[in-house]
Amino acid sequence: MRCPKCGCVEDKVVDSRSSKDGLAIRRRRECLKCDQRYTTYEEVERGNLMVIKDGGSRERFSRDKLESGINTACQKRPINAEAIDQTIREVINELYDEFDGEVPSKAIGGKVMAKLKKLDGVAYVRFASVYWRFDDAAEFLEAVQKFGTRDDTATIKLPGF
Repeated sequence: MRCPKCGCVEDKVVDSRSSKDGLAIRRRRECLKCDQRYTTYEEVERGNLMVIKDGGSRERFSRDKLESGINTACQKRPINAEAIDQTIREVINELYDEFDGEVPSKAIGGKVMAKLKKLDGVAYVRFASVYWRFDDAAEFLEAVQKFGTRDDTATIKLPGF
């Protein structure tokens, strides 16, 4: 590891512990040159998954792309970062457990939708609006109505509900 402060490669491990439900090891390191402390994570590297797109093309599975989509859906929602990270880890683990080498993009979207539906209704509808590629507002409103009604009075009722 290179020290993020001085770039030196000489360090010592100060502390190690299990992290992320036992799927990673968190290590606290100290640079031997400048005494800067920093944290690294060590995870098992799984084989590469290829995503089969709707048109038949293939691309390498990207955790960053998955993370970006989920983070965008959860933006400005009262969802803590740990819940989002847990959701991302669960989706990835399920994909690697269920598919061997190739995964249809629909399967990824379906798993994300199921997780977001349990996590937060607004995040679910946001993700669904991109995933289902709504052509007009009527389709979007129909999806919102199908999701269900909320019973709290703090929610502003939208026209048509």
